[in-house]
Amino acid sequence: MNRPEHDPEKSQTFRTRSWLRNKSLERDGDATRRHLALSLRRFPASLRSLIRPTRADWVFAIRTTAAGLLALFIAYALELEQPQWAMMTVFIVSQPVAGMVLAKGFFRLLGTLVGALAAVSISVAVGGSPWLFVAVLAIWIGLCTFAASLLRNPEAYGAALAGYTAAIIAMPAFGHQHLAVELAVARCTEIMLGIVCAGIASRLILPQLARDAIIQRLSRSIIDLATYTHAAFAGGDRAKMAALHRKLIAETQALAEMRAYARLEAPSLATHGHPVRRTLGHFLSALSTTRMLHGHAAPQNVALMPVRNELKSVLVDLSAAGVEALEDTSPWIARLDAIARQARRAPEKAAEGDDRVGTVARLTLAAEFADTLKEVLLGLDAIREPAAAAAKSNRPRRQPALVVHRDHEAALRNAVRAALATTLVISFWMATRWADVAGVAIIVAVVSSLFASRPAPLETSWEFFKGTLLAVPFSFMVGQIALPALPGFGWFTLFVVPVLIVGALGMANRELVGVATAFAINFLAFLNPHEKMVYAPQAFFNSTISILIGILLAMGVFAVVLPARPHVFAARLVKAMQEDLARLCLHERVPRRSAFESLAYDRINQLLPYAMRLGQTGKELLAGSVASVTVGVEIVRLRKLQLSDKLTAEDKAFVSGFLKQFARDVLLPSPGRKSTSALAETTRQNATAMADRHDDAETLQAAASLRVIAAALDDYPVFFGKIR
Repeated sequence: MNRPEHDPEKSQTFRTRSWLRNKSLERDGDATRRHLALSLRRFPASLRSLIRPTRADWVFAIRTTAAGLLALFIAYALELEQPQWAMMTVFIVSQPVAGMVLAKGFFRLLGTLVGALAAVSISVAVGGSPWLFVAVLAIWIGLCTFAASLLRNPEAYGAALAGYTAAIIAMPAFGHQHLAVELAVARCTEIMLGIVCAGIASRLILPQLARDAIIQRLSRSIIDLATYTHAAFAGGDRAKMAALHRKLIAETQALAEMRAYARLEAPSLATHGHPVRRTLGHFLSALSTTRMLHGHAAPQNVALMPVRNELKSVLVDLSAAGVEALEDTSPWIARLDAIARQARRAPEKAAEGDDRVGTVARLTLAAEFADTLKEVLLGLDAIREPAAAAAKSNRPRRQPALVVHRDHEAALRNAVRAALATTLVISFWMATRWADVAGVAIIVAVVSSLFASRPAPLETSWEFFKGTLLAVPFSFMVGQIALPALPGFGWFTLFVVPVLIVGALGMANRELVGVATAFAINFLAFLNPHEKMVYAPQAFFNSTISILIGILLAMGVFAVVLPARPHVFAARLVKAMQEDLARLCLHERVPRRSAFESLAYDRINQLLPYAMRLGQTGKELLAGSVASVTVGVEIVRLRKLQLSDKLTAEDKAFVSGFLKQFARDVLLPSPGRKSTSALAETTRQNATAMADRHDDAETLQAAASLRVIAAALDDYPVFFGKIR
């Protein structure tokens, strides 16, 4: 009988996923309970920070509230049909940094325009056919959710908005095509008014610019990098080092996002994107080099001591001096330049001491680290003064490749889930024509598409629900009791401003931003401000209940329909990282190091929230994924040495054979393979033999890279799949 052809990639994915499922499936059931318990433990600290806001928090809260009042006043003057949308938009797009407001506002406007155009097109195309309307609208929401899941903020927000904006406009206009254009124009006008008010306020009223935020965060990250590297040298606490490493990865991702914000603040700031991109590329290389320094055991070789001591001295001084020391980077750049020159001269003497392989590896890495940290400091200067830095620099301006991870399987799952949820609720609305169900359907579309790409969509929706529920009593007291009795814009300001100020202070708090944003937005939605406020409790409760039910239904969709499983996502990321390493080994063209590093660190950043939910298994996977970056950089080094004229033909052949075997047996294994410990031991022996045959620096570097890869196979069995 002919047996089916075996697919090793599918086999590896199945085994990895099955192993993770066996280890972690029992944890999935209580993941939400752990998250809620953690939220309750954090709440007192968050409440204390809300009670004691900083000056920047007060500026943000007052600026946002003032911009919202201005938008509402103008909406009243223009006699817009739903003026609350202008004020709500201010709170939706408001961010502490001006560039973030402009970016979110731009993509909100773009998403609104696309969604409005789609709503008009759907209304005209389907005519009066209800089920065709449901199908087309669900497909549109699914497509927008798919795009949003592949994009990053703020582009992802714009894509999701295009989906549910079509529902907001098309559903009330169904059966009345002439209303679609009117609703679309009104909606776009209200949104545009809010965006303009928020953007002007963020740029003119005590603005916090993205450029300044980038400089502050990058400076802190440089100090953290110095602290982390010194700990790697000194053998610091592993838990603290791991936490600091995760923080540095997250900071680089945040800085990469802020790069786009600086370019939107003013045309003159567009040049900031280039030095930020170069600096982040060098920063990631420095982080990888530090990991490799930590992986290479420090030999007691006289050639290494001066470089090692001087580099440790620079790191200690920089860590102790803090951010203020980076006001003038020239002394640090000079010291790092001297260390790099000294490290490149030292390998000539390394052959006379102990452990030649380890010594040359450490010296090479020390020179690389000094060079990359120097480039990071030069990049910091370039961000501060881009014109002056460009005039002084004669270096080529080739931009490093910054690549991000895109999960098409997760995006498809999110799209199917959003489309299915929307179909069910809109179908019920079509069958009953119950007016309040329209609000339920719209909020289901909003939540199921907006939060779909979050690592924990159920928990994020719960935060949104809590903020929405908290807004109900405040909006009832203000909108149904106070304002009908005391009409006028002055009384409106008196009652509403204190509530919105508190909400905006919560939005400025990192721990409360989800609940506070939902509170502020839905407070205005439930309040439904108009020039003449009336007492209508039945309409109020119908509206609030429909929104709350819609959120709960969306949460049910997240929990029941294609629920996200952390172990499945983690297995897919592990497979993607292993395939990256296999491509480094087998691809004819050597990829750029910056492209590999940026993609790998982005995947690690994506893995972080899921790994935290997998207990010890997640920690082991996270450690292995970080080690895979080190392995990848060592593979790139081997590939470059292999293509150079520095190695002998015999050594080149061995390196080529090793890379093929590593890709075949470890990264894309066949069933029944032996333990990778055998490959690790053989690799160590061959590295030693290579160093014994030749003692030039390049051969010793190749031997050191082989030794690091062998150590990774032994130290991270979960990630590299060693069978015990």
